[in-house]
Amino acid sequence: MLAHIRACLWLLVLTVVICCVLYPLALWGVGQALFPDQANGSLVYGKDGKPIGSRLIAQEFKGDEYFQSRPSAAGYNGAASGASNWGASNYKLRDRVARSLASLVDYKSGPKKGRPVAPDVVRWFRDEQPGAAATWAKDHPGLAQAFVTSEDVLKDYVKEWFGKHPAEYEAWKKGNKDNTDPKPDDLAVAFFEGFAREHPGTWLTVEETKEKDKDGKPVKRARLVRKSDEDSADIAAVFFDTWRQQHADAELSSVPADLVMASASGLDPHITLESALFQLDRVAGKWAEITKQSKEQVRGDIEKLLRQSRFAPLGGLAGVDLINVLEVNLALRDRLAMAPRASR
Repeated sequence: MLAHIRACLWLLVLTVVICCVLYPLALWGVGQALFPDQANGSLVYGKDGKPIGSRLIAQEFKGDEYFQSRPSAAGYNGAASGASNWGASNYKLRDRVARSLASLVDYKSGPKKGRPVAPDVVRWFRDEQPGAAATWAKDHPGLAQAFVTSEDVLKDYVKEWFGKHPAEYEAWKKGNKDNTDPKPDDLAVAFFEGFAREHPGTWLTVEETKEKDKDGKPVKRARLVRKSDEDSADIAAVFFDTWRQQHADAELSSVPADLVMASASGLDPHITLESALFQLDRVAGKWAEITKQSKEQVRGDIEKLLRQSRFAPLGGLAGVDLINVLEVNLALRDRLAMAPRASR
């Protein structure tokens, strides 16, 4: 019996030493010796020597001077990698894609050829369909519920609105007698119906104020997007799909799929060269404004950078040309930041 126990203990010790110490140590040594960059996360460092990201993980870039990454269901959070898992029949997927398309699509033909569609969506919402918010909420209650629960300030706004409109609340209660303690998402559809009557052609958005909370974060507040407001990107995003269904005969430009479809991980750091070229005019126009150079010259320089940075899987034997968004944006910033200004 003791001999069997001793043999089992020796086997356990050897297995732990080999599998948990020697094998990982060997892999670590080979990785550090032959592939140090990849073994340490393919990190990208700034001029101060501090890591600013990884070539393997997408980041969100804001500003017209940068190329945009693919949408991310994980919010570009490396610790929450994953997809939305929405199927093709799920309207939430259609809604998310439509919101992305709103800022990208322009007219392909006709008198408005080359002009963006978004301003027409906003004009349609404000002038032709002032009650579209109510229709949208009734047709897609799940989206309305998700909207009012997306921010605490919106939840509070809904509660305060019903507090100021007791007749609307009583009307809702008559049809929902079993719900004695309604939450904002329960009231979402009724809220938008009343809101559209009170504020036709108006939308509700959330903005950050200069005020800070106890944690030092900007305080948010709900704001009405009225007809006089120039910032109406939220309206175009939410109602692009509804507008498109009512204007099916409008011929619109095509958009590369990877600009509006998230990857399975939500963290794909690459976009196709086609997607980068689609964004080229916007990026070049902003950098021309920043550097005070001609747009044509800046556009040529950026396009050259894109073509120099492109690569394809398996050395070009498979797939299409890709670019790494983080690397290109950093190279773009470094190259154009050092460019001579025309005003000098």
